[in-house]
Amino acid sequence: MPPVVTTAASQADPHSNAPNQSMPHGGSYGRALTLLATLFFMWGFITVINNTLLPHLRSVFELTYTQTTLIESVWFIAYFFASIPSAKLIERIGYKASMVTGLLIMAGGALGMMLAASIPSYSVTLIMLFVIASGITLLQVAANPYVAVVGPAETASSRLTLVQALNSAGTMMAPLFGSYLILGRSKSGTAVDGAVLTPAERLADAHSVILPYALVAVVLIVLAVVIARYPLPAMGSANSRMAREERKAHSLWAHRNLVFGIPAIFIYLIAEIGVANLFVNFTSQHDIGNLTHEQAGRYLTLLWGGMMVGRFAGAAIMQKVNARHVLAVASIGAFIVMMITVLAHGPVAMAALILVGLFHSIMFPTIFTLGIKGLGPLTEEASGLLIMAIAGGALVVVQGQLADAFGLQTSFLLTAACELYILFYALWGAKTKEEQVR
Repeated sequence: MPPVVTTAASQADPHSNAPNQSMPHGGSYGRALTLLATLFFMWGFITVINNTLLPHLRSVFELTYTQTTLIESVWFIAYFFASIPSAKLIERIGYKASMVTGLLIMAGGALGMMLAASIPSYSVTLIMLFVIASGITLLQVAANPYVAVVGPAETASSRLTLVQALNSAGTMMAPLFGSYLILGRSKSGTAVDGAVLTPAERLADAHSVILPYALVAVVLIVLAVVIARYPLPAMGSANSRMAREERKAHSLWAHRNLVFGIPAIFIYLIAEIGVANLFVNFTSQHDIGNLTHEQAGRYLTLLWGGMMVGRFAGAAIMQKVNARHVLAVASIGAFIVMMITVLAHGPVAMAALILVGLFHSIMFPTIFTLGIKGLGPLTEEASGLLIMAIAGGALVVVQGQLADAFGLQTSFLLTAACELYILFYALWGAKTKEEQVR
């Protein structure tokens, strides 16, 4: 695997990084950490803007649920295909230059979204979202290792928690931004569910995307300039991988927790992205929330806020409780609220869908940690495979097809099924070799 695997390993075990000699001295590393944290905020923010953009585009282009969820599928397909080229680019130009490049690619995609809105064009929109997602992939591959080196090794975990919290802050603020500047300024966003728009109204709605993406492009360009001028520390050599000959004596596939962990990440992403992408459409239905898309977009903030609260609570709980047990309880809770979402109506169904964010919060980091547990010298390879499994989010289009065929509410049975696999993984699939012997 290319250096993207090294990034994953850094993310999984920040304490493995030795102090870097070129690291800023004294309190100056705090300023570097603050700057890096803005990157986590921005990619969380831009990713979740999609959740308010999708119902808007569905009205503008008169899309089916399949076509709507295809937009998010393109996003995760980009994540899959761009990861290896991103790692090779980092190898050639370095981490700092790659961060700047990633931000500029994202800015280019945001400017392209303005073009797509001006035409307007569904195909150009897909292409530009692919470009933005590719920039985010490069940014993630380049930025994660820095969190472990811009300060003392003993506080690396707290720094990772901080930047993840800011990532969650970005996901919380994005729905408000999208609701006010996209849905709130469009006819489809302020109309009741099922309203029919004239061609002139759809064109005006398409143009409402221009301003928010212009603002996003400006922020990204400014951030790229700031990072280019800031003296970030150079990466050390403590992340070097194990010699190829030595690794040949080990097998990844002998570890049950990894073998079942890869599909667990893949399947979890289907659940998380499906809920987030279809949230606005679901809660705006007459028999659920009877909201406009703008109002529903504000409630989406509660979903992401629940995930942020759950991350902090889960981190504290797992200091005393076995992570597999916490994951099992979370998956049971998620299954229950998803079944309520499918079977109930009105505010009860809406509240249940919001609550799933609380149960989803700890799933990705917990599955990731359990997947690499006990792999020793194979940790880097395992981490890389788990990160590549994030592409599972592209299969959210399956839920779109189910929504078209059987109804939006019924389509959440797919999410409930995903929670059952996570429960299976927590109770059996995540056991390491040592735990299997007990």
